[in-house]
Amino acid sequence: MDFNFTDEQQQFADALRRYLSEQYGFDARHAIVHGETGVSDTQWQAFAELGLTALPVPEAQGGFGGGPVDMLVAMQELGRALVVEPYWATATGIEALRIAGSGAGDDAALLEAVAAGSKRLAVAFHEPHARYDLFSIDTHAKEQGDGYRLTGVKSVVQHGAQADAWIVPARLESGAVGLFVVERGVPGTEVVDYRTIDCQRAATIRLNDAPARLLKGAENGEDGGEAALEQIADYATLLLCAEAVGALDELNRATVEYTKTRQQFGVPIARFQALQHRMVEMLIHAEQARSITYLAAVRYAGGDADARRKAVSAAKARIGQAARFVGQQAVQLHGGMGVTNEVAAAHLFKRLAIIDTTLGDTDHHLARFASLPDFAQAEAA
Repeated sequence: MDFNFTDEQQQFADALRRYLSEQYGFDARHAIVHGETGVSDTQWQAFAELGLTALPVPEAQGGFGGGPVDMLVAMQELGRALVVEPYWATATGIEALRIAGSGAGDDAALLEAVAAGSKRLAVAFHEPHARYDLFSIDTHAKEQGDGYRLTGVKSVVQHGAQADAWIVPARLESGAVGLFVVERGVPGTEVVDYRTIDCQRAATIRLNDAPARLLKGAENGEDGGEAALEQIADYATLLLCAEAVGALDELNRATVEYTKTRQQFGVPIARFQALQHRMVEMLIHAEQARSITYLAAVRYAGGDADARRKAVSAAKARIGQAARFVGQQAVQLHGGMGVTNEVAAAHLFKRLAIIDTTLGDTDHHLARFASLPDFAQAEAA
């Protein structure tokens, strides 16, 4: 299978990498992280001008209609630069609207605003005590007039305080899962914003009879809400895997560069064969993670649900293994500097550690992979 990017995809990746290297260096990122909001509106508008915000939005709503492979290209570069803006959260919200929305009316207007860079989204996947179970949902929806009211708590909502609207899974009175749009700032909402250990932002969102709008796309509602939620989570996981590939690449590059400058016994430690072997193993882990992530992007685009589940879980499990190995080796090869906030390697390892535990860690996805029909049939045979 040919996994080479098209000329357009490669040109976009080159342009984005060039912009990030010039305008989003380590010091610039540090200033954003320690700013008042932890994100930069200036950088977000720059992303909009580069076409990033419009990339995953369907063409009918003013976007470019970028598919999973296009998004993989973008997320790799954002992961390489350790970007802290709410792009992953917003892209996941766009996919939620694409899958569960109607494509018209309020849904279309929201997508158009996101494509233009004037609004940001977040999906509230997690609830307290649910761990990685997407369907352990205590938030409930009560129909009232032409709309709904939601009550419940959503935890660790990535960039929840920076979003203008949240996509919130909740239980309908029938017990089925529905996906709702809740505007930030409406009555009955309380947001607690905080910084996570990887310098991203997350929030706890409390809903108390908060007004909400049910997404009424074909895949949502009484029959398809759970299927839609699982697909959205798989898309979000795929984007995280792509971000991790970029971070692994940068961590490998930074480690090799450091070993060329750090001297021991009068020579750079990069000349020591034992350390060269370590760095080769780090590269192998990164390349294996890249290959399975590319496959997952193709499988997601293919539309087969079981193939998507299998490929996404395989990619997330392999990413988790690579993140741990490459991160630990990078810290050791950097020595004491590897655990300080003064070097990018420490921040890359922290981000990879959080990616590993977001939407299911290695053990969770290995178990999910093993539970799928193809695996069970092969084991029986």
